[in-house]
Amino acid sequence: MGVDLGRSLLFIINTNRADAVAAGEELSRIFLASGFTLHANPEVDIPGVQKVTDEVLDTVELVIVLGGDGTMLRAAETVRGYAIPLLGVNLGRVGFLAEVDKPSLPELARAVSEMDYLREDRMVLAYTVTRDEAEVDSGWALNEVTIERNETTMVELFVQIDHRPLSRWGCDGLICSTPTGSTAYAFSAGGPVVWPEVQALVMVPISAHALFSKPMVVSPTSKLVVDVESSSALLSSDSRRKFLLRKGDRITLTKDSDVITLAHLREILFTDRLVAKFKLPIEGWRGE
Repeated sequence: MGVDLGRSLLFIINTNRADAVAAGEELSRIFLASGFTLHANPEVDIPGVQKVTDEVLDTVELVIVLGGDGTMLRAAETVRGYAIPLLGVNLGRVGFLAEVDKPSLPELARAVSEMDYLREDRMVLAYTVTRDEAEVDSGWALNEVTIERNETTMVELFVQIDHRPLSRWGCDGLICSTPTGSTAYAFSAGGPVVWPEVQALVMVPISAHALFSKPMVVSPTSKLVVDVESSSALLSSDSRRKFLLRKGDRITLTKDSDVITLAHLREILFTDRLVAKFKLPIEGWRGE
């Protein structure tokens, strides 16, 4: 399985999982023997694998993610802006971003070496925070942006869509998610499951004290604006990037112009991912 010199891979490994570290060690032996240059997140210590830096990301052709969906979010943050596909490896717990079937490591190494994998673009959410008419924070999310209470009392939010007022909610918070994030926090809060190829924004109020506080699926060309009317709130992006909000802050949420690209060894329908993740009852289906 020899390769031309100059090919470079990045490992993002959850070092709190022994199986992820062991898989990284085995894969590194295979790829190093084949002439690849390997990089990994800073806390990984595998012989022959270099620490990743911003300077080397331009040379990386693929990220191999060993961990769960949380590790995939970390990988997305690492390669943001570099258009490098992320290949998540299922290590036993089925997630929505990694492979459904657990591949053998030699099989995975062969597919990567021969570039025998599929690419899938996922929509990204963009946000800005304006305070006293000045932008004080901005960012993005693959899963969701949440605006939640930062104190024991409810947060007061005034929501507008496409420059028109929608509602004012006293609530525990508000989730704005991508289709990818519809099966994460938004799902737990009662939001709809949205197939990832659907272009849409999902808005889910959390425990809102209002007659109308249903989850909503909004056009990807829409602009969602949330004004903070309580003393404080907390903005969280993918549960990784946080910003403390105060009264009068305005959060604007739109579809981002960038995407995150996932890689898959084989085509798996999202329906099959749902069945595998939630162990849905399909026994007796005629296709089995």
